[in-house]
Amino acid sequence: MSATNTSTAKTADGKTAKINRLNRIAGQVRGLAQMIEDDRYCMDVLHQMQAVKSALAKVETQVLKDHAACCVAEAIASGDEADQREKFEELVELFAKRR
Repeated sequence: MSATNTSTAKTADGKTAKINRLNRIAGQVRGLAQMIEDDRYCMDVLHQMQAVKSALAKVETQVLKDHAACCVAEAIASGDEADQREKFEELVELFAKRR
């Protein structure tokens, strides 16, 4: 994965939305730590953990969509087979890690 890849968001609004979501998730994680510190009921903690995972998955999906719409589309439009192959391999590696 190259550090010079195109941005994950082409618009300031898209970037701001993702940052805002991640900040909310960070708050939820801090809340989880407090729940554990306070010896809250395990099922309440687990439900909150599921909410955090779901929220993070939504941000991940948006970043993936941005990557496909921007980085992958640019590689296809460029006609550069090496760049296209690199983008494809990045996606394959990402999905292989999810298993």
